[in-house]
Amino acid sequence: MDIILIIIAALFMILGLIGSFLPVLPGPLTSWVGLLILHLANTVPMDKSFLIITLIVAILIWVLDYIIPAIGTKRFGGTRYGMIGTSIGLVVGLIAPIPFGVIIGPFIGAFLGELFNKTDSKTAMKAAFGSFIGFLTSAFIKFIVAVIYLGLFIGIVWDNSNAIFTF
Repeated sequence: MDIILIIIAALFMILGLIGSFLPVLPGPLTSWVGLLILHLANTVPMDKSFLIITLIVAILIWVLDYIIPAIGTKRFGGTRYGMIGTSIGLVVGLIAPIPFGVIIGPFIGAFLGELFNKTDSKTAMKAAFGSFIGFLTSAFIKFIVAVIYLGLFIGIVWDNSNAIFTF
């Protein structure tokens, strides 16, 4: 049973890495669920304070994920229309079968959102760039936290491998 829990936890860790770039899946929170499932394995002793601290970090990153792109858009002169366009562009970029759609989508979405708001093209381009920078910053932070959680997962499994893999 412990091997099955560890495999499921590993899948959640991988989903957490993927979720760092996909807005549908909260990366660090998904990775944390992997750590929680690992905690449920009887052969893996894990401190509850470790789980609480990693949960707090994951929630903090999840909240920042909604704030950082908005800050990027606002800082470069964007409006609410640009932020809405960023979100719509991200979804379209995920669905559209174009290379780098997840990167191009938010940029084009913010640009079109600002143009829809009757902003001149120069200001709209600036806001789109801010949205793009905000998205990249947010994705980078989520990815780093997911990689750290994966490293913790691998370290915990490695340290307890004698107890886990006894046949």
